[in-house]
Amino acid sequence: MSSTSNNDAAQATSPRYSATSRHLHWLMAALVVLAYVLITSRGLFEKGSDPRLFVVQGHFWVGIAVFALVLPRLLARFANPTPAIVPALNPLTRLASKVTHIALYTFLLLQPLMGMLVVFLERGGIPLGGLVLPSPFEMNQHLAHRIEDLHITVGTAFYYVIALHIAAVLWHHFARRDNVLKRML
Repeated sequence: MSSTSNNDAAQATSPRYSATSRHLHWLMAALVVLAYVLITSRGLFEKGSDPRLFVVQGHFWVGIAVFALVLPRLLARFANPTPAIVPALNPLTRLASKVTHIALYTFLLLQPLMGMLVVFLERGGIPLGGLVLPSPFEMNQHLAHRIEDLHITVGTAFYYVIALHIAAVLWHHFARRDNVLKRML
């Protein structure tokens, strides 16, 4: 039997993603929500105050956690067969799904990288307790601010793609009545 046939058979018999993929999906979703809550709550606190510093640093470290989980998430995702969607999607819907998932993974990788780059360029390193991970780049406040602006713009686009993802899942579950959501539960 060819590997394609083996993969097709595994898809047909596996109604859900692997436990690792499911756990990483929901953990990363919670971390993205937490990063959003932290960064949007910074305006509640006075500039330079300890609570504001706490939420901004929390946002940064949650972003680092997301970055650290992207590769394991992708490895788990591709190490196991993708459960079949029942009933099957039409080609246009399948393409929209693939494009949305590629965008989500791109955002999950790009956003933390831009955040780390901003800190490297603005602060000269990333503080790790009493140590500092030195920047491989020279400090450049102007470039740091330009990348931060891009980080904010891309972050806003990320939230729209997440909203599209959630809306699509709800459409699949309630209107189309397929197993898209059940595969990740």
